Amino acid sequence: MNLAETLRLALSSLSANKLRSGLTMLGIAVGVFSVIGVMTVITGLRGSIESGLNVLGANSFQFSKYPAINFSDPRQKFANRRDITYAESARFKELMRDTAEVSLQMRRGGRRVTYLDRSTNPNIPLIGADENFITSRNYEIAYGRNLGPDDVELGRAVVILGSDIVEKLFPSESPLNRVVRIDGQNYTVIGVTAPKGTSFGQSQDNNAVTSITKYLATYGRAGRSISINVQAGSQAQLVAAQDTAIGMMRLVRGLAPEDINDFEVFSNDTLIEAFNKIASIVAVGAFVISAIALLASGVGIMNIMLVSVTERTKEIGIRKSIGARKKNILMQFLIEAVVLSLVGGLAGVTAGIIGGNIGAKLLNASAVFPWGWALAGLSVCSLIGVTFGFYPAWKAASLDPIEALRYE
Repeated sequence: MNLAETLRLALSSLSANKLRSGLTMLGIAVGVFSVIGVMTVITGLRGSIESGLNVLGANSFQFSKYPAINFSDPRQKFANRRDITYAESARFKELMRDTAEVSLQMRRGGRRVTYLDRSTNPNIPLIGADENFITSRNYEIAYGRNLGPDDVELGRAVVILGSDIVEKLFPSESPLNRVVRIDGQNYTVIGVTAPKGTSFGQSQDNNAVTSITKYLATYGRAGRSISINVQAGSQAQLVAAQDTAIGMMRLVRGLAPEDINDFEVFSNDTLIEAFNKIASIVAVGAFVISAIALLASGVGIMNIMLVSVTERTKEIGIRKSIGARKKNILMQFLIEAVVLSLVGGLAGVTAGIIGGNIGAKLLNASAVFPWGWALAGLSVCSLIGVTFGFYPAWKAASLDPIEALRYE
């Protein structure tokens, strides 16, 4: 018998018991689906996070009151910290002037920008910032000008608009030197940022950026903590700049040598590292669930194959009596076990990729096709088919043809 004939007989046997075969495949599919689905979501999120974190700028890190990612401690622990005030951040910026470029920022979401009878949806982030915000966040001025030190020092009511806002409010005219209103305040448009696209599914082109001093004058300084972005001159200077910046921040915060930091410092690398730790824990959980499901499915494959051997004992005796060799019988039953496992695995991989990408889309992550995980899943299914199908196949191949022919 050649391989094609052996495969045909194996498939014919499986199709003769559709319900039994289908339930066995379903067990395999569930096990594979759990790990492929989770890893598809994680892969999509990782790609989006690594590209999205570029908004922080190269060679940069940030100081803030709250940690960027927190799953272990209650938020109240950080809420009790002192705010990073404008006076502290301005002093910090002055101390770091010769070491790195410092940008100050505050944000208030859900604003509406209006011009004459036109207005945006109430989803515009109003950002109070300084002259270094544009470069620290990898923006470019398409036309007009950036915020200047005088704008910040004097608290001028000027604003830089994102390209999405300009398209909405100024479809046929230049926005420069026009006056728009935000929360009842008038702002003169001085510049427009170049389109930048989305990050984590959110547009980066619908921001309105004003001077941080005007922002604080409008909304008040009480209960407001400023985020500080520090950008080193190069990657080689990053570690030294971060050490210096932490020392300067402790100085302006008035911390004694024995006091712990009452602020958070994080960079692109630390955020990615934190995400990877969380992803690793989730992946381990998915692997455990998948391993249990696949083990149960492997036992199911062994059971169905043993039943098949018992049901086909006389058939095996007939085939042996007309010349089928031991390896032919062994190969046929092994192929049946592997096909059961592979078809179930293929269904699990397909469902996992579809489900994982749906989950990634809901989390504003990019769609991916995890080739490596898909191939690994199918390889594991093949291994399960061989491992759990070998004993039934060996038992079938070892039957005595005379005793098999007598079997009723």
